[in-house]
Amino acid sequence: MDSFELNKIIAAVLLAALIIIGIGKFADVLFYVEKPEQSAYKVDGLEVVTTLKDGASESAKEIKEVNIKELLALGDVTHGEKVFKKCSACHMIVSGGKNMIGPNLWGVIGRNAAAINDYNYSKAMKDYGKEWTFAEMNSYLIKPQAYIKGTKMAFAGLRKEKDRASVILYMNSKSDNPKPLP
Repeated sequence: MDSFELNKIIAAVLLAALIIIGIGKFADVLFYVEKPEQSAYKVDGLEVVTTLKDGASESAKEIKEVNIKELLALGDVTHGEKVFKKCSACHMIVSGGKNMIGPNLWGVIGRNAAAINDYNYSKAMKDYGKEWTFAEMNSYLIKPQAYIKGTKMAFAGLRKEKDRASVILYMNSKSDNPKPLP
């Protein structure tokens, strides 16, 4: 088969794809359906999340009120090391370690957000600028995208309290000067 035949085959495949896409777009225009303003089905129990001025959501602020002392009592450093393996795809937690997709997390508890100079943080994280306390880290790890809107961290979060507490204890232990537990 020469290149001319191969070009005709590729052109036919591309033309077929364009025709299918074109028919779909034409059908959308021809059979336009206006969406209703109000949902036909009401689902009870859904929480409306509103964004506050500092980028955190109200639901995240409410989560922050968790008794951190009781939460950390659920955790275990060895369990935290196992759970942290989810984080190790993007983060390193080694003294003097390099930044990966995410910044090096050595000594993160007690450090201000966006404090590593040689890492390119998102604007949202730079604007956040608070200290990573046990409570802040707990709230953030539940769902990072919801807690700090616009963060680059594309992680679903840790839903289980024991997992969050364990990871926080593990990260605290990985520091030159670990913070005393509350």
